[in-house]
Amino acid sequence: MTAPMGTDNVRIAVLGAGSWGTVFANIIADAADLARERHPEAPAVEVVLWGRRASVVEAVNRTSQNPDYFPGIDLNPRLTATDDAAKALSDADVVVLAVPSQTLRGNLVEWRPHLREDAVIVSLMKGVELGTLSRVSQIIAEVLEFPEERVAVVSGPNLAREIAERQPATAVVACPHEETAVRLQSLFKSAYFRPYTSTDLVGVEIGGAMKNVIGLAVGMAEGMGFGDNTKASLITRGLAETTRLAVALGADEHTLSGLAGMGDLVATCSSPLSRNRTFGEKLGAGQTLEQVIAETKQTAEGVKSSESILELGWRHGVDLPITEAVVKMLHHDLSPAEALTAFMARSSKPERYGV
Repeated sequence: MTAPMGTDNVRIAVLGAGSWGTVFANIIADAADLARERHPEAPAVEVVLWGRRASVVEAVNRTSQNPDYFPGIDLNPRLTATDDAAKALSDADVVVLAVPSQTLRGNLVEWRPHLREDAVIVSLMKGVELGTLSRVSQIIAEVLEFPEERVAVVSGPNLAREIAERQPATAVVACPHEETAVRLQSLFKSAYFRPYTSTDLVGVEIGGAMKNVIGLAVGMAEGMGFGDNTKASLITRGLAETTRLAVALGADEHTLSGLAGMGDLVATCSSPLSRNRTFGEKLGAGQTLEQVIAETKQTAEGVKSSESILELGWRHGVDLPITEAVVKMLHHDLSPAEALTAFMARSSKPERYGV
């Protein structure tokens, strides 16, 4: 990807017109406007958003809004949308993926013929694939046969609704190739969205995937009527659990104390805007898994990823007690109260960082 460092224009395709995909496409369009305002000679950036539903695509193009997710919130008027994936991908320098992680592999197979061989792929997804136990970046590299320096992820405390309202937020752009991360950082930095860079792809991805599972646990505690002590305990021990797994997979433990670890975890576990926390809260209040799924429009990634994350822990000899309790509750008919009791009944041990 040479354009951001040179004088050529840049074309960016964002695949997925859900809440985060829409917001991120808007971030990029706003960032491009700011860059041209400050540096008129800066390359022009074209952003196109792909969505499956024609009604959403039409609304974005006609009204500069996505009424399904953000009614009344105006998007950048330069942002265009299409329901034709081939059209969106045509000559795209950067391709941003914002689809459910469990459907990614099939989507990539479908999209691969339309991708430029030198495109950079950016994942906004936070999950671990069922069956293969692959992280999203691993799926991308495998299916597309792309080198790792052209695969990046964005993660952090990023509640879509707040960023749609252009409230200040930060995130991490992670790529093993630092120069690629820096180039992407320059494309994504707007007046209200500040990205940092990292080369720790593993740590950033595990932090993003695990926070969804811990968010479900905290939501369950909220739904059951427990207070801040319980929730703080789950968040803190959840961070220790996340750190153990990430380090076992080769991550830098310090990544998990930053935006993609603690930052994302706090936002997910504290806000009613969090899909996973809200999903868990409904379960804790007594609804069945089937009932919550039926009334929830958006994907709660932790529901499916919890199983693959737990299996990943087993494979690497990492103890994940909160994740195990969530899996038993979601998929093995354990009640929220029984799951919490099982967690609290574990044998006592000293507290040490990451243990």
